[in-house]
Parts: sequence; C-alpha cells; structure tokens
Amino acid sequence: MTGIIGFGGYVPRARLSRRAIYEANSWFAPNLKGRAGGHRAMANWDEDPITMVVAAARDCLGEGDDRSHVEALYFASTTAPFADRLNAGVVAAALTLNESVEAYDAGGTRRAGLGIVNQALARVRGGGGPSLALASDLRKARMASPAEMEQGEAGAAILLGRDNVLAEHLASASVTVDFVDHFRQSGVEFDYNWEERWVRDEGVAKIVPRAVKAVLERAGLEASAVDYFIFPTTLARMDAQIAKSCGIAAEAVLSSLHDRIGDTCTAHALLLLAQVLETARPGATILVVEFGNGAEALLFRVTEAINSFNPRRGVSGWLDRGREELNYTKLLAFRGLIEIEKGMRGEQDKKTALSTLYRHRSAILGLVGGKCEVTGSVHFPPSRFSYDQQKPLLDTQRPYKMAEKKAQVLSWSAEKLSFYLAPPHHYGQLDFEGGGRVLMEFTDVQSGDVDTGTEMEMTFRIKDRDQLRDFTRYFWKAMPVAVGA
Repeated sequence: MTGIIGFGGYVPRARLSRRAIYEANSWFAPNLKGRAGGHRAMANWDEDPITMVVAAARDCLGEGDDRSHVEALYFASTTAPFADRLNAGVVAAALTLNESVEAYDAGGTRRAGLGIVNQALARVRGGGGPSLALASDLRKARMASPAEMEQGEAGAAILLGRDNVLAEHLASASVTVDFVDHFRQSGVEFDYNWEERWVRDEGVAKIVPRAVKAVLERAGLEASAVDYFIFPTTLARMDAQIAKSCGIAAEAVLSSLHDRIGDTCTAHALLLLAQVLETARPGATILVVEFGNGAEALLFRVTEAINSFNPRRGVSGWLDRGREELNYTKLLAFRGLIEIEKGMRGEQDKKTALSTLYRHRSAILGLVGGKCEVTGSVHFPPSRFSYDQQKPLLDTQRPYKMAEKKAQVLSWSAEKLSFYLAPPHHYGQLDFEGGGRVLMEFTDVQSGDVDTGTEMEMTFRIKDRDQLRDFTRYFWKAMPVAVGA
C-alpha cells in the first residue's frame, strides 16, 4: 500500500483585511467593493516560499531530530526565490536532512503541487523510501487589482510512503491542455489574467470534469462515493458547479478557505488536503483536483492509521494563530512595491561570502550547534574549542540540533534606531532547553508580545537581502510559542 504517511501546513500569522485594501484603493477602483469581505494571509517581510515550506515540513515531520527516513524532497512553486539555485536544497539543509537526499524543484503551473505528489508516489512505488512533497507561493499583484484581493500565502507538506499509510492512493489522472487563463513571462513581476467568464465556461467547466471522470474510472468508483471534494478556485461557486456536473454530492464540497486566507496557488490543494486529513474518518474517500494548463486529479481513501497521526500544529492550528492586519501599506512595503526610506543605517553592504556560507551551512541553515561530550554544555556557533569550568577543551563538541528546542527569553530589546522593515526591531538573549545561550532576532511580534521568561520557538526566515547582487540570506529567528493561541 502506498499513500500519505504524514501531512502538515503553514499559514503566516498576519491576515490582511480585504476591507483595508478596498478602502485604500476605492478612489481608483470602487468596483473592488464586492470583493472586500474577509481576509487574506499575508507573509511577513522575512518570509518567502522557501521559509513557508520549511515551516510546513516541520509541521509534518514533528519535533524529532532524526529525519534520516526522508529520502526525497520535491518543492513546487511558481515564485521560487532562485531561478538558478536549487531551492529544494536550501529547504533540505534547513530541515537537516541527510545530504544523500534527492531534492528537486518544480513549477510552471499551479497544479505543480499535485504533480510532485504524483512524482513522489511513483518514486515510492519504485522502491524508494519516504518522499516529501512541498508547495508554496508568494505572488505579487498590482495595486487595486482583483488579484491583490484574492491572493494569499501559505505552505503545505505531504509525506508519501508505504508504511503506516494514513490515506491510500487509489488513482491519479492528468489532462494537459495549453489553455491560458493567466500567464507570467520570465522576468516579469505580475500575472496577466484573461477574462473570467471565458476561463470559467471554456476552461474550468470543460477541462476539470475530464480529469475527474478519468480518475474515478481508474479507481473503479462512482462519483457518489466521494466523501470529500477539494477543488481550489477563486471563481464563485465553481467548485459546487463542477461537483454537480460530475455527480459528486453537494455536501462533499469542502470550503476553499478563501474568506480566511485567499488563494495560495501551488500550495492550496495540498493545504486543504492536509486540513481535511486532520478530521477525516477512516474509510472516507478524498478527491483532490487542481486546474492549470489542464487539470490534475488524485484520489485517496483514509485508513484506520489516520487516528495515530497528528501534525505538530496542523493547518487548523495555524489558522487559529492569525492576527488581523489593517495596514495596507505593509503589504506594499513587504513586497517591494513601494520604496521605504532606509536612512543611513540601512545603507550597509550585505554581500554574502558564499565560501563561508558553505563551510558553516549546518549552523546557518540548520541551526546546528555543538555539544561537548565531556561536560555536556551546548555552544552556538559550534567550534573546535569549548570553555567549561575554567578549562579549555579541544575537539570535544559533537553536532547538536537546536531548531526543535524551545527557549526562554533571558533579556531583550525593542528599538527603532537601526533600519528594520517591521519596527520596532526585537531581539534578545535566549536560553535553550537542554543548554545553550544565543543572541537571536525575534519575528512575528508586536510591542508587548515578549518579556523576560517568554517561551519561544524557532522559525526559519530571511535574515536579509543583498539588493546589489540579488541574493537572499536565511537564518533562524525566534517567535513566541503562545502568539495568537
């Protein structure tokens, strides 16, 4: 039996009010009023598709240090940060996977998220070990556009394997048609969208049912056997229309979470799949479909093992941690659509020494410190020398993973003297469970969120961007465990 053996998701904390977007742009686009309900998930300035899938993968894999069972990693995104650097390689390093792991990027269509699930399943059926399918996007939209209202950001993770299968894979089907509902040329920031009625009537309504029919025939099931129908779409009531035309019960159609987080592109189908698996009953049949230059459809049946697995926080947990954001200009500033005055303190060069990054990749990308095997003390960054009990020791440190350890704030500061895109700039000394004291930057916090003794957890984020050479540098930051809970 092959199928899903783990799942997880991630939704950024900020939920931008669509009403705030409308009110800022109503002077120019009063027609947006009809779209002004609810919220859209808004990634922080230090988040991108890489950081969001790291969070989703950690949600899926749990808090354990040993992830050697993961043999392959596939990362789908239409907005991956690097065009010529293995984005999946950065993710693998952040997750401290073995360097023998297979890691590949995929993109070019929003159905790439379901596509990499098929690739992972094929690898597992061919004798490979557990394979991780990850998807995330962070798209830019022009001011006062419908896309600005509809889009959102999130990450999703599905682990595929043969042992302790939570949801058995029954069948897959693909339809590939060069139907262009939107496009974005290489080097261009914004999507160009075609007329909505044409997309609905000639694209979705005619192409998606073909994939649904094919996957049901391959599984030998009737449409009435589908218990959960997942079809992400921004077209109003289109999911219910497709279900009806295919013979799927109306009550099987799942909410797309559009009112809460918006449309998250490649991640959305996997995110909804991860959410429904949190509560799905054994024996339930789940049909997941995605439209994009054709259509992709996957069919799963939930097993009894579903009761033995819980994600670290789960999609529902991330949804509950949201905080409403009413400041529309933050979205523009975080996406680089308006230029913020940085002042002289923001002018320093941020060139990354790639040789140093490589030599210290475990510490920088994986937050791996050193633990002295003589005294048991923890050091970060790790080094050849340990200074304990007034006696220096040489070469006694062994790798010690710290990303999954909780920490408490020992001392902290919140200041506006240095340039920081989301002031005030919070940072402080953290004492880690099991040992280790590290000066770290805080993220996803507002004034009053932290104090001495506040429990913190680690999150993989953007440290800064080298604008001169177009290079993004990543590191770990701390955020309060109880934020938004």
